[in-house]
Amino acid sequence: MELKFIHLHTHSHYSLLDGLSKVDEMVKLAKKYEMPALAITDHGNMYGAIDFYKTAKSHGVKPIIGVEAYIAERTRHDKEPGIDARRYHLTLLAYNNIGYHNLIKLVTLANLEGYYYKPRMDKGLLRQYHEGIICLSGCFGGEVSRALAQRNDEKAEAIALEHQEIFGKENYFLEIMHHPNVGGIEEVRKKLIALSKKLDIPLVATQDSHYLSADDHKAQDTLLAVQTGTDTKDESRLTFGADDFSFIDTKKALEYFKDTPEAVTNTMKIADRVNIELELGKWVMPKYELPEGVSPLDALRKLAYDGISFRGLQKIDAVTDRIEYELKIIDDKGYTPYFLVVADLLAYARKQKIYATTRGSAGGSLVSYLTGVTTVDPLLYKLPFERFLNPERPKAPDIDMDFADNRRDEMIEYVKQKYGEDRVAQIGTFGTMMARGAVRDVARALGHPYAVGDRLSNLIPMGSQGFPMTIDHALDMVPELKEMCKKEPETKEIIDLAKKLEGCVRHISVHAAGVVIAPSTLSDWAPLQHDPKGGKVITQYDMYSMTDEYGGVGLLKFDFLGIRNLAILGDAVRLVKKIYDIDIDIENIPLDDPKTFAMLAKGETMGLFQLNGAGMTRYLKELKPTSIHDINAMVALYRPGPMEKIPDYIERKHNPKLVTYLDPRMADILDQSRGVITYQDDVLLIAIKIAGYSWLEADVLRKAMGKKIPKEMAAQEEKFISGCIDKGMKPEKAMELWKLIEPFAAYGFNKAHAASYGKVAYQTAYMKANFPVPYMTAIMTAESGDVEKVAETITECERMGIKVLPPNVNESFGDFTIVKNENEVEQIRFGLYSVKNLGTDIAQSIIDERKRGGKYETFTDFLTRVKHKNLNKKSLESLVKCGAMDEMGERGSLLGNTEDALAFNRGISNVNSNQDSLFGGMDTALPSIRLKDYPPATKAEKLSWEKELLGLYISGHPLDEWRDKLDKREMSIKKIRESLKEGMLAVVAGIVHESKEIITKSNEKMVFLKIADFTGEMEAVVFPKIYRDAKELLQPDKCVVLRGRISERNGQTSIIVEEVKELK
Repeated sequence: MELKFIHLHTHSHYSLLDGLSKVDEMVKLAKKYEMPALAITDHGNMYGAIDFYKTAKSHGVKPIIGVEAYIAERTRHDKEPGIDARRYHLTLLAYNNIGYHNLIKLVTLANLEGYYYKPRMDKGLLRQYHEGIICLSGCFGGEVSRALAQRNDEKAEAIALEHQEIFGKENYFLEIMHHPNVGGIEEVRKKLIALSKKLDIPLVATQDSHYLSADDHKAQDTLLAVQTGTDTKDESRLTFGADDFSFIDTKKALEYFKDTPEAVTNTMKIADRVNIELELGKWVMPKYELPEGVSPLDALRKLAYDGISFRGLQKIDAVTDRIEYELKIIDDKGYTPYFLVVADLLAYARKQKIYATTRGSAGGSLVSYLTGVTTVDPLLYKLPFERFLNPERPKAPDIDMDFADNRRDEMIEYVKQKYGEDRVAQIGTFGTMMARGAVRDVARALGHPYAVGDRLSNLIPMGSQGFPMTIDHALDMVPELKEMCKKEPETKEIIDLAKKLEGCVRHISVHAAGVVIAPSTLSDWAPLQHDPKGGKVITQYDMYSMTDEYGGVGLLKFDFLGIRNLAILGDAVRLVKKIYDIDIDIENIPLDDPKTFAMLAKGETMGLFQLNGAGMTRYLKELKPTSIHDINAMVALYRPGPMEKIPDYIERKHNPKLVTYLDPRMADILDQSRGVITYQDDVLLIAIKIAGYSWLEADVLRKAMGKKIPKEMAAQEEKFISGCIDKGMKPEKAMELWKLIEPFAAYGFNKAHAASYGKVAYQTAYMKANFPVPYMTAIMTAESGDVEKVAETITECERMGIKVLPPNVNESFGDFTIVKNENEVEQIRFGLYSVKNLGTDIAQSIIDERKRGGKYETFTDFLTRVKHKNLNKKSLESLVKCGAMDEMGERGSLLGNTEDALAFNRGISNVNSNQDSLFGGMDTALPSIRLKDYPPATKAEKLSWEKELLGLYISGHPLDEWRDKLDKREMSIKKIRESLKEGMLAVVAGIVHESKEIITKSNEKMVFLKIADFTGEMEAVVFPKIYRDAKELLQPDKCVVLRGRISERNGQTSIIVEEVKELK
């Protein structure tokens, strides 16, 4: 066989912000160079292993899975500063399946046990998991090379022999590279060659490739600057220098290693020994324990039949036939254990009163409904089971579970307890460098002022879900950007470099919902690590590498999503029970409640699930819904594409004579949506019933419409129309029907999803209409960390006639709570947990003491009874300033006396302890505090303190004197954020809340502001020229008018200020 150089030390972009090579491009280049094999050895991780394996296999290149490991100075458990931050590199390659699984174990333990700056293995681990692994001595940072560089040849020899002893004589190679511009490496290379001869350890040539082409050197340098937060002009930064770390071909390798050709030959010998065959794309179920003699099908059938009475249905043929039909398909496809697991999870949630629902097509399963997995009756809503599961569907079912977001972690904890902590983990997901972000990062890394990156990135349009924007696409769409690249050299450099960085993996984080449950220890299936932002264990494989659906290792993904509205519902139901002693079964509330529909018809939608927002509210007022089907239809139709059908739906509701069907066979499909194609299922059922599609073919149609590929759509159009004609429809009518469904299916909701979410939407509306004070209280508790949401909720409470009161040590609990005034009118009281600088422990101590000893009568009484160690200057001032002690004294007076009050509190604690010992059982009068005179707090001071400590104004607003003027303005901050887009002109009037001054690269001052009005707040950016002229006006608490253009960055709307005026 012709000699070929095989890359055995290669970094992809999964070496986060260090490698530039995309996996598919790297494999294609190896194929172009006629290399029969290729290795991936990313830094301390296996993020890209499955992606690489599948890509290499598909191109006929043998995949070699490896890792560039970090080896601890001592053991992986040693983490002493100044000593254990030192570590060495070692290249490990799996040559069979045992080696692949041992690599997973090594990487997992390096992360979970050995992490100290980097995930570190130690030699004890290498001995334990050496089987099936070939070891290369590592790069210049390897332990052998370091010893040689330090002229400690004896130590280097001992290390090499130890490595050889661990991995076996045939599995250890001394690694040499050609990077002559790296200081000292040539001397080390000569010594490695000598060591090879002396110890008879074979050499192997590697390149330590980090990018594909020598032309990518500047892009790699920029990527490192992004990673380290420096810029390329900083001479002290981390850099690869002038040396070449590109993906060289065989000719170049033979030139680099002409004095040791056997080192190149050995790359092929190693590759020839590798034989890894992974079984991917087959689902693996978790183990669900059942009593002896009971099969999974027996257990699921019993649950389903028991559920008939649980759901209040009748045991009639239509029900039992559907159960048996579904059970057969579920069991034939081997999914029965999956259903049992999900049913068990939802049963636990009900038992613990954790509000839950499910989303997606699972709502079409009667078995799911009867076993408590879903919450909507598929018979009532005419939901097809086949949309969820049918005999032709190749992939495993996917049931997305939604839980109250404040209790989601309890559910994941239950899974760990039930199936074993070592078998459960959340899935990792990768954040990549998107078009806009890449441009900003490159501009900053090249040392350009902030405004340069901001200007260019803002010219790149936002992508849409499933269709992310690329720089190339932006250049086609935006002539101005293309022209700038031609005329401005610095712009061309930024864009060209950003294109090379675009799509590179930037970081790993936790998938929003995905959890995997393995039938054995999870590290039998995937490498694990800790979430970089917290302690939880996550998989290094993302869902594309993890699940069967995308050809991964086959573990099923269970989606645990957190929904705030479910937490709000749960809390509202709890409050109703506590205050009115009414038990609400939220799953069985009446679906025809007049108060609920009357409220929706009036457009009172703030705080509702799926039904709020200006556009939806306007349509609801026009629709005046009267049934749950109206709610479901609005949930489905209010999205791009289907939205154009809303006026038609509304018109037909108010004039039933307009309800017509293009074909009589469509009546059974569209009767619940007034003849309007509303759901994705409508399109599929039309294709099946009228065009003769099978469910599998209908699913292909759905995917083709989603992808919008012209060639696929043309083929589907021809198939659909000919199918309609074959089943008796005239050609012109068949074309009309195609035109009706074509623009819809790409964006349509499936009907089960709409029904599930429609039900939750209705439940929130029911609670707001019938129990307004508990519901609004629950919203504020759930949103207590979001000042803008709380402010918006308070505004809605004012409209509803519900008064929201500041915190009060005699009435507040931790969260927002309901109190009654002297006229028994219900009001909402701020919770003490919402007060900044107070702390939950001292807040709870105040509440507990009040429960024990009754209300605090006076300031003295409070100081006498609250003896918590955290009652200090900061916490007492916070209570006074926010108004929590207003009934005990005027704020200015109490604030001026805080030092004396704390001294009194400390003194009284000593008196109490002395009295307990000296005069036990005797009544003795305690002293009281005498307050010194201090000036009362002004209204402005009170408002400022409320804003500081509660995040918003309670007793008034600094803009009150301009309220009439502001209310007449067409554009509030809320409306600007909801309706204005990138680059549009805006005028904002409000008060400056925050002012953050920064120094630009050109040593000028600019400022970032937070400006607020009665409806919310937004960011404003003021560049140096405008800031110089208007600095005095742009200070906190100043009331101003800002004119500028809208900027949308990282999902945040801000205004780039062009003019500043004082609000008069």
